Amino acid sequence: MSEATFFDSIVSNANADPTVAGLPRRAALVGLAMTVAAVQFSIAVGEILLALSLAVWVVMLVVEHRRPSAPPWMLPLLIYAGWALASAAFSPELAASLRECKQLVLLLLVPLTYEIVDEQSAIALTTIILSAAACSAVVGIGQYSILHYDSLGRRPRSTLGLYMTFSGLMMLALNVALGRVLFMTKSRLWPTLVMPALAVVLALTFTRSAWVGSCCAVALLLMMCDFRLVAALPVAAGVFFAAAPAALVHRFYSIFDVTDPTNRDRLAMVRAGWQIIKDHPLFGVGPNMIADVYPQYRDAGAVTPIVPHLHNVPLQIAAERGLPAVALWIWFVIAVVRGATALFRSAPREGPTGFLSATALATIVAMLGAGMFEHNFGDSEFQIVFLVLITLPFAVSRPRPNAGPTMLPEAVKGVRPRRTPFSTVEVPTPAEANCYTMTADPVFHG
Repeated sequence: MSEATFFDSIVSNANADPTVAGLPRRAALVGLAMTVAAVQFSIAVGEILLALSLAVWVVMLVVEHRRPSAPPWMLPLLIYAGWALASAAFSPELAASLRECKQLVLLLLVPLTYEIVDEQSAIALTTIILSAAACSAVVGIGQYSILHYDSLGRRPRSTLGLYMTFSGLMMLALNVALGRVLFMTKSRLWPTLVMPALAVVLALTFTRSAWVGSCCAVALLLMMCDFRLVAALPVAAGVFFAAAPAALVHRFYSIFDVTDPTNRDRLAMVRAGWQIIKDHPLFGVGPNMIADVYPQYRDAGAVTPIVPHLHNVPLQIAAERGLPAVALWIWFVIAVVRGATALFRSAPREGPTGFLSATALATIVAMLGAGMFEHNFGDSEFQIVFLVLITLPFAVSRPRPNAGPTMLPEAVKGVRPRRTPFSTVEVPTPAEANCYTMTADPVFHG
């Protein structure tokens, strides 16, 4: 697919029905594409476009006379959303907690993406994400080099409100770019061109959590492609230490400094969070209530008097919404990893399924790596791009009406999958292949 015509491809090749009845589907897809681009510059514009896309999607369901569908891991997300609402009901500040719960609407991105995206439009969506990220990265590099956003007190953030949001989005985009270079034989030029800018601006944000998440995700992608490529990591580290400004190198060393104030503060948050969980194990203190209760649980070694969140995703969820909520979240993560791994193992050597499933796994790993030091799962901009990326491989491989044999992965048709550390399964027999078409990508109907 030509990079110059990727947007036209979205409009014309996304299961488009040439009749008027097909207009809602095409409009929803265009809206989704505009959402993942706009959210990298303005959350307000991105959420408006998302609301329009969801509205058109509902119209599409009405026109096509059917119920929505989603990947099987949507089930723990739905239960998680229900538990979050229950937690809000027990919150001491019901109105404040319910306002926080409006973010649960973003979970509808999963069925939206799952239903309207196919192979060609999935690749086009990744191109749009990379293009928007490249523009945002250029702005961030300009802020660092021209406007002197070059210290911990003033970091590059492009047009976004927070540098941590910006670094998280750059981390996700870098995964997409590297995944496409490693697992696609076509459409490599654009990601190859933008990858250096993404890597440079990610370093310039001084955001250690995003560095950790990105390193974990890059290492995973290299291992999945060819374990020998992991040898490139020490080379990249050497380039960083040789070329990076002294302030960035010092920031990197601070990751391992137990006397660093932010590190001590993070440990104090863990101790405070554990005390909150012990006092409120079932429903937590309620969404958006950590800042209110933190002074009561603040550890003696804490640096910051009041924090909006605990800078750790599972700890934040458990303290805010209870242990059942974090158990549901872990179920969701495991289900996505298992599903994406199965898709990667059965994917043909060339095609979007292998690239998208590898990218989904790297996206999960990046979120987990960074999420041990930052509540990125509660960041709306991050969550929008995150949910789209992990849904794409399931969308392109889902059963479709009137789909012929070409819709099946080549591994099912008897072609041996790529041999990587993740490809340990045997080639399926014809009977197993037939079973795959019925069970490999179950659909949750709601």
